[in-house]
This record gives sequence, C-alpha cells and structure tokens, in this order.
Amino acid sequence: MADQNSDTENIFAGLVESEEATITFGDDEDSQLLEAKEHPAGSNETGDSQAPPDFSDLFDEERPVEMSAAPDFSSALDQVEDEKFSTFEKLLTDKPQPIFKNKNYYKILLNGEGESAKHVHSMLGNFLKADDPQDRTMHRGRLTPAYWDFAASVASKVTRKLPVPKILLLRFGILLPTAISAEQRMLISRIPYKTSCDEPVYYADEWLKAVAFGRVSASATDETKMPSKNKGAKVSAMLDKARGRYDAQIQVVKNYVSEMQTQERIMKEQVELLLRHQPMNRYDNLPAPYDDAQKNGLSELNSNIRRLNNLNRQLSTAYKELDSVSDQLEKLRREENDQDDDAAADTQAVGEEMNTVRQMAKLCVGRQGNHFPMLLKQYFIPNIRDIGTKENVVNTLAEVEALDPDVFKRTFKQQTNRIVPNIILIPCYGDTGICWEPFERHNRATSRGRLAIPVFPKDLRVAVISALGDLRWQVAKEKAQHYWMEEGLTGWYYQDFSDKKRKGDVKDAFIQDYILWITKESEGTQKMERDVRSIFWRYVPFPQNVKDKLKNRGFVYNELYKKDQNRAISDGY
Repeated sequence: MADQNSDTENIFAGLVESEEATITFGDDEDSQLLEAKEHPAGSNETGDSQAPPDFSDLFDEERPVEMSAAPDFSSALDQVEDEKFSTFEKLLTDKPQPIFKNKNYYKILLNGEGESAKHVHSMLGNFLKADDPQDRTMHRGRLTPAYWDFAASVASKVTRKLPVPKILLLRFGILLPTAISAEQRMLISRIPYKTSCDEPVYYADEWLKAVAFGRVSASATDETKMPSKNKGAKVSAMLDKARGRYDAQIQVVKNYVSEMQTQERIMKEQVELLLRHQPMNRYDNLPAPYDDAQKNGLSELNSNIRRLNNLNRQLSTAYKELDSVSDQLEKLRREENDQDDDAAADTQAVGEEMNTVRQMAKLCVGRQGNHFPMLLKQYFIPNIRDIGTKENVVNTLAEVEALDPDVFKRTFKQQTNRIVPNIILIPCYGDTGICWEPFERHNRATSRGRLAIPVFPKDLRVAVISALGDLRWQVAKEKAQHYWMEEGLTGWYYQDFSDKKRKGDVKDAFIQDYILWITKESEGTQKMERDVRSIFWRYVPFPQNVKDKLKNRGFVYNELYKKDQNRAISDGY
C-alpha cells in the first residue's frame, strides 16, 4: 500500500499546478484538528489511533427525529396556521474551517476505496492532461461513470466516521480540491457544517446515513424490492405509521375541543341574555319575568347541555385513544433509540439509495444540462446566495410558503396537517428541483415524501420553486386519483392545456406557470395567460394580504378579487 500511495502521489503531482498541490496546515489549533496520517493496507480508517479526526469535530452527525410532546390544546386549534419556518440570518461562519489545508487531502480521499479509487484516479489524470477538445470530451465522458462508482464506494461506508475529504465528496462533489479556486475553497470552508436546523433538510451524506440506520425510509423506485431484513427500517416504518395515527388522533381531539368551545360560547351568550331582566316600573323596578326570547333561550340551553354531555363523552373517549397511541409511539421511539447503530446499518439500502441519488441528479440537471458530477471552478460562482446550502434552502422555502401558504398543507379524511417533505440537497449543476414522491405509498396522511434540490443551480430560488411546483402538482393529482384530468387543480389546468393545444408535458407546463406565479404574478407583473391566472388564483391562492395589495395593481387582479367576494357571499368558494 505504501508503494501504491507513493505512485499515486507521483502521478498526482503532475496533474495540478505545483503551488496548489502543496497545500499545508496552518499553525493554529483548528488546523491541527484535521491533520491525518496514511493508513496501512486493509486497516479500518476509524480504528487507528492515527486516523483522521472524528467528523463530529466539524460536522453534525445525523440524529433521530424526536417526537414532540402532545400540544397544548388551549392554543392547538390554530397550530397549522401558526407553523412556519425558522429562517437563518447568518449564512457563513466568521472563521473558515481548515478543511482544505492538508497536503494529503487527495490521498486520504482515495485511501481504502480499492479498484474504484485507482480507476477514478486514472480517468481524472487523463481528463486533466488532455489538451485537445475532442480528447477532453472523450475523457470527460469516461470520468463520469468512474466518479459515480467511486462515490458509491465511499457511500457504502457512511455508517462509519468518515474523513472530511470523503464527506465533502458526497456533500459537494469535491474530488480534487485544486480543481476549484482558492476563493471557492474559502467559501465552502465557511459554510456552516453544524447547522442547527429543525427542518428535514439533508445533505447527501446525511441522507444516506439516515437511510442506512432506518431513520428515514429508502426512496421508492419502479424496481421491485425484496423485503427488508433491517430491523431499524422496520421500526422506522412502524414509527411513521404511529406518528400518522398520533397526528390523526390529535386532529380528532382538536375537532371535539373546537365544537365544545363553540357550544360553551353560545351557552355563555344565552346565560348573559337570561340575566338581563327588564325593570317593572310599577313595582319599584323589580325584575320582570322572562320574555319570549329568554324563554326560547332556556329551551336552547337544555339542548346545548345535552350536546355538551355527548361531546364530553366523545372527547373522553378520544383522549383515551390518544393515550394509547401516544404510549405505542413512545415505545417505538425507545426501541429505535436502543438499537445498536452498527448492527442496524443496512449497507444494501445505502447502495440502492445512492443509485437513487444519482437518478435524482439526472432529473435535476435535465437532458440538456451539465451532467459532469465533479465540482470544477468554471461551473459555479463563489457567491453564497447561489449555493443550495441548508440555510439558503430553508430561507427560500419560507419565502415561497409566505406566498403559497397551502403548499405544505395536506388534507386527509377531513384533517389538515402542515407536512414539510424531506429535502435532499444533491451535489450537481441542476437547473430545477424535483419532487421524487409526494408522500410514501403506505402513509398518505402524514408521511413527508421527498424533494431533491441541486446544490449548484443557476438560480437557487427557481430550483426550489420548481420542486414545490412539482410537489403541488403531484399532491393534487394523487388527491383527484383517476379523475385528475377532470377535477380540482389538475383537472382545470389539464382542460385549459388541452383546449389551447399546448405542446409538451402538462406537468412541466404547470411547473413553469407556478414559477411565474410565485416570482412575477405575486408582485403584480402579469406574465401568465388570463385563464391560467384565474385557475391559480382560485386553486393556488395567495394569502389575503397579497390579494389586497394586488387588487390595486390592475383591472385583471381587481376582477379576480371581486370574484372571490362573490363566491364568499354565495358560499360557493
């Protein structure tokens, strides 16, 4: 192995400029955290006392999803409306992490990956040394599959504490640090790796690790899968179902509480009416008997009391059911936390999920996009707001939800919940985000589903909006089922699409209109066709404050606003 490392070092030295190939550590304490030694052949990278530092020194490790306690019912009735994202004001750390200062960075990355490392190293050398454009294109095409094979080899070890270079390969596609400029390296080294994020947003390495330990289920594919023997995955599936029952039962309790509060408010008004007696002037203003309205109130009070008794019994039964579901949920949570991570890791699931991540990257890039997987300096601008970090993505999601407040709301059996999907940040140059699945097939009520967002898009805001547009379409289509061409949002849009004989895929057209709806129409810039705007106004509505602003921005919006008022009056909205 020592001879192989020596050969690797000699070959690599000729591939890059000498001043960049000799990156060294600084003298500060932070720099010393990342100093690493070479490993002997066949050794465990994390078992040696001279192994690379724990990833937890610089990065957050994946944590199980914590189940919150039962909500306070005094304020729970408006919980769905009050939920929103916690945005980030700080996008970069003040001090950069010394993650690129190890001169053995490249060797640490290749070490322990066997034939896939040799192959990708050979293909990378041919690509970098090629001067002729045709030869460079040929070697570029050969490097791409070699890169993905190497990344799959690295991904199979995510259950261990990987060295930083391997994490950065999965997270940002950094195969060769000198392939990006010093300015770009500085930017990446300042991206917060210990982000305190309560939202289900994952970098690729974090997502693969979560799948390996069964904390999230593997993404659905068209291929038929064998039943999983991973106990962690089974417990995770049972936990998801238990959360679904818990959320559904919480909504049942909320409904009973809401109805009881309504009845109590009516009774309070009726009692206040009973207490108001007219004075009898003839007899020193003594209180008069009940009048007809008060007599009717007495009869209604009797009915309300019977109704409250029934509601009280139903609420008591609902709370008992909630206690049972909550106990089962707590039991599953303890079972998940007590599992031994190494024993629970499902390496086969990681391999399959890595293939899915590769497919997600292809869809994000599109047919005509840049499918080269390795991060190169000419392919991204060193501006933090253009990179799909957790902070930027969460901030953008908050902006879109402020304009489309129903985007994460899902109604199932007359119960509405706000469900933010799992969001996977894919290291690619994709132009658009995608919705891989709107929800899991076995839990349509409360499962998160998943979106894929490219880390290095041309326009991050457009990439996030396109993913949410895809989510909007798929949720509406699943809701309408086999009537999706006739009913609801998809039905109205499909009929308009067909009547005007528009070309292309109807979903792609919807996503492009959704982008215009959020980016242009929300500001009063009319870019959509009249009929399409009317469909979006009703089925993808802006919040009332935006509508109030738009009604003064032109005749078109004023007419739509008046239609809203007419529907409200006729109770047909």
